[in-house]
Amino acid sequence: MDDLYRELILDHYRNPRNKGRLGEADISHEDDNPLCGDHIRLDLKLEDNRVRDVGWEGEGCAISMASASILSERIKGKSLEELGRLGQEDILEMLGIELGPVRLKCALLPLKVLQAGAHGLAGWPGDEGE
Repeated sequence: MDDLYRELILDHYRNPRNKGRLGEADISHEDDNPLCGDHIRLDLKLEDNRVRDVGWEGEGCAISMASASILSERIKGKSLEELGRLGQEDILEMLGIELGPVRLKCALLPLKVLQAGAHGLAGWPGDEGE
C-alpha cells in the first residue's frame, strides 16, 4: 500500500496540479520552512465565501510540492469555514504515508500557508521559533 502512496506523491511532484499564480487573487500568502528551505505561495479566488480557484507555486522537496498539489485539488469548492477545519491528520491522510518530524513540517507547509492566508494563523501551536 505504501508503494501506491509513494507513486501518488511522485506523480503530484512531477505533474503538479494547479501550479501557477492566479491574477487578482482574493487571498495570497507565502511562507517557508527554514529547516529545509521549502517555500510555498498560495493564491485563492473566492466566490460566495468558497474557493472558486486555487493556484500555487513553490520550491522544495517532493513531499512539500506534492502536498501543495494534492491540497490544491482538495480545497476547490470548500468554504473558508471548511478550510479552517483542515489539520495535520487531513494532510497525512491525503499523503497516505507516515512521516518523521522533519518531513512532517515539509508536508504541513502548504496547509500552514493556507491557514495563515485564510485565517491569519501565523504558526502551529507548539512550534519552536515560529
